[in-house]
Amino acid sequence: MSPRLILILALVAVVSAAGASVVTWIAVRPEPGSGSGAIATGAPSDEDRRRHREQFFGGDANSDIRSGQEMKPRW
Repeated sequence: MSPRLILILALVAVVSAAGASVVTWIAVRPEPGSGSGAIATGAPSDEDRRRHREQFFGGDANSDIRSGQEMKPRW
């Protein structure tokens, strides 16, 4: 056999082994949150999502933000 053919066969073997590894990893990986020590929680409710958004973005609920402030670019 020629060295070129051996190199091609070795490359094909490496690529197919890598592909098989990826497919196996995808097929048998555990579900998110199912590991030991993970806390099983359901999806957050709409109220929890709203509260999280309000805390994340912050802001003063009592201030008027409808008219805003005119932007004055500094050229």
